[in-house]
Amino acid sequence: MAVIGAALAFAANGLSPHGLELTIDHYPGDRVASPTKAAATNLTNVAATITNSPLELLAARLRANGLQLAESNQVAQFFHDPRREQDGVIFIDARDEEHYRAGHIPGAYHFDRFHAENYLTNVVPVCLAAQDIVFYCNGGECDDSEHAAIMLRDSLGIPKEKVFVYGGGFTEWTNNGLPYELGQRNSGDLTNVVKSAVSGKVEGLK
Repeated sequence: MAVIGAALAFAANGLSPHGLELTIDHYPGDRVASPTKAAATNLTNVAATITNSPLELLAARLRANGLQLAESNQVAQFFHDPRREQDGVIFIDARDEEHYRAGHIPGAYHFDRFHAENYLTNVVPVCLAAQDIVFYCNGGECDDSEHAAIMLRDSLGIPKEKVFVYGGGFTEWTNNGLPYELGQRNSGDLTNVVKSAVSGKVEGLK
């Protein structure tokens, strides 16, 4: 009887010109978001932030800009790649003149995007010819390498597959006790150098 009564009541309400519109919320002010649901949403957002390490966030940002993240192991491979001797693999230091002269990855070219006109003559030909290009700055919050990579890639039409950004940058390089060069490119003035007793070559990244 209760079911039949309810059905008749809904039918009457629908036919009556004064019937209530049942799909409308007649008391919107009385509806309050569930604290439990809001808390659960906040916890989900916090958890997502915690699970994404700074390196993962950087990798995602670089991917969004069409760039590839080079981590320390990959940088090691690039540094020891025989192609580097013929500029098939090149490193580009995106910091300012003062930082570059104070120390840079051995053989790295210099490109300060804020004074691009001073470096294009040296950098453009090697970028166009290189098979892989690794940009770096100080690492961490420094994004000069990212912007320099985008600037040269887009202006020269370099395929994105050739462009990498060393996330750890020069800070990670020196913290790992690796050799670096003072002054101008190929000055021969190296610091943090360990030479092989057998070959006499500079040993650094493993």
